Amino acid sequence: MANASETDEPALPGPPAASTYAKLLLLGLIICVSLAGNLALALLVLKERGLHRAPYYFLLDLCLADAVRAAVCFPFVLVSIRHGSAWTHSPLSCKVLAFLAVLFCFHAAFLLFCISVTRYMAVAHHRFYAKRMSRWTCVAVICMVWTLSVAMAFPPVFDVGTYKFIREEDQCIFEHRYFKANDTLGFMLMLAVLLGATHAVYGKLLCFEYRHRKMKPVQMVPAISQNWTFHGPGATGQAAANWIAGFGRGPMPPTLLGVRQNGHAANRRLLGMEEFKAEKRLGKMFYVITVLFLLLWSPYIVACYWRVFVKACSIPQRYLATAVWMSFAQAAVNPIVCFLLNKELKKGLAAHVPCRRTEPPLPREPYCVM
Repeated sequence: MANASETDEPALPGPPAASTYAKLLLLGLIICVSLAGNLALALLVLKERGLHRAPYYFLLDLCLADAVRAAVCFPFVLVSIRHGSAWTHSPLSCKVLAFLAVLFCFHAAFLLFCISVTRYMAVAHHRFYAKRMSRWTCVAVICMVWTLSVAMAFPPVFDVGTYKFIREEDQCIFEHRYFKANDTLGFMLMLAVLLGATHAVYGKLLCFEYRHRKMKPVQMVPAISQNWTFHGPGATGQAAANWIAGFGRGPMPPTLLGVRQNGHAANRRLLGMEEFKAEKRLGKMFYVITVLFLLLWSPYIVACYWRVFVKACSIPQRYLATAVWMSFAQAAVNPIVCFLLNKELKKGLAAHVPCRRTEPPLPREPYCVM
């Protein structure tokens, strides 16, 4: 009888398992939803002039970053899953993709923190916010966010830390090792501090709204000028100042001849009832986005800290896989939240979807009864 070692042929790789097909299908769904949703949201913000405001500029930057992440990083994860959790490309491409993955993570964290600060300013310091938060200010904030994100993601390129392919995660990412082996501790502390500071700002905003819940918002009721007197709901001691600020109706009083009346719509610095409700809705939308970012990334952050501080035992594979896929899903949830919670975006989307347009009823033909 021949020896088994002499007769056995090398085993051929079998067909992919059902779990592999499930991973490919799930990641393909995440890519499609992320690209379709984020690009639709970005095009809507660019096309609608009514959305050319500071919060939507930040939302545009956030959506474009998620779309690029889904289009550039996730296809390589698909390839690695298809090849049995193996990296088939060059080490340089692995470093580039890991750099991009860390860059987009820190970009979202920095940008959400800046958005929380602007949401607080829009409600608590609306005069300063309306005066200073111009388009170029938004561009400067976005550039600062990208600069800080690059500064956080770039050191491992020069081997300060390690970018490599992690087989258990099916992706190229920062390798978190025991804190005595590298300087990964500071890398993760920055992300935790950013998330904590963002929620602290939203907590301060909620406290501000709670303290001022009994204050009536400014009612835009103008005073009517009649010769040298003012009458009407706004006829108080500041009626003349209101008229100068653009709130007055009627002829100019003789005592104010030569004083120019400011345009009410263009130069208003007061937070009216409708503006307050709109700012509150925007704050709610961005806070939900921030909470989802924390919920979807926190299991992976916990896994990273586990690798840093716990050397005795390894992370359970099922927990690590769940944490990684939750971080992947974060790239697709923002458009869903925005279209569900924002009426302006919902109306804009309905106006541009052909099947949602309602045609005016056709006029009926006149008829007579014989």
